Amino acid sequence: MRTVIVYNHPYEGSYCNAILGVVTNGLRKANHEIDLIHLDRDEFNPRMSAEDLKAFVAHQPIDPQVIDYCERLKKADHLIFIFPIWWDIMPATTKGFIDRVLSPGVVYDHHPRGFGLVPLLKNLKSVTLVTTMNKPKIMYSLLIGNLIRKVMLRSVFKTMGYKNLNWISYNMVKSVTHEKRVRWLNDLEERFTDFK
Repeated sequence: MRTVIVYNHPYEGSYCNAILGVVTNGLRKANHEIDLIHLDRDEFNPRMSAEDLKAFVAHQPIDPQVIDYCERLKKADHLIFIFPIWWDIMPATTKGFIDRVLSPGVVYDHHPRGFGLVPLLKNLKSVTLVTTMNKPKIMYSLLIGNLIRKVMLRSVFKTMGYKNLNWISYNMVKSVTHEKRVRWLNDLEERFTDFK
C-alpha cells in the first residue's frame, strides 16, 4: 500500500509532529510505502494566482510543485492529513493545498450529466484526518459546528465522491496530562500498525 501524508505544522516541537512520527512508525510496521508531503518544509504557497485559476479552469495545473503533488496523489492508496485546528479551521497552507492541488481533471471531474462530481483517484481507498486543538470536543461540536467535518469531509471529499472518510481529533491538547498525550500517541501508532 502507498500512503500519502499531507502534513502542515511549522514547529518541529509540536504535538502534530509527534503524531506524524507515530503515524509514520505504524504505517512502516504495516509495510506501507510512505510519501510525505511536508507543506512547511516544501514552502508550499497556498495563494492561488490568476495563472493558477486559469489552469484550474482548464483542468491543467501549471505550477511544477502542484503538478508534482498531483502525480503523487494519483499513486496513493490512502491519504492522511495531519494539521492543527487554528481559529476553528485548518491552517491557511492546508486550505491552499485543497484549493490548488485538489483540482478538477486530477482529483475529480464534473459528472457528464451535469449533476455532482466524480472521483478520479482510482486507487484511493480512504482519507483520514488527524487534527489537534485546544477546545473541548463538546464546545467545538455544539458551539462551532464541527467545521472540519463540514469543510473537509463533507464539502470536499464527500462531494467529490470519495468514501471511507475518517477524522481523528485530539482535543484540549495543552491542558491534558503528559501521560494522556503519550497514551494517545501509543494508541495512534497501534491503530496505524493495523491500517489496511
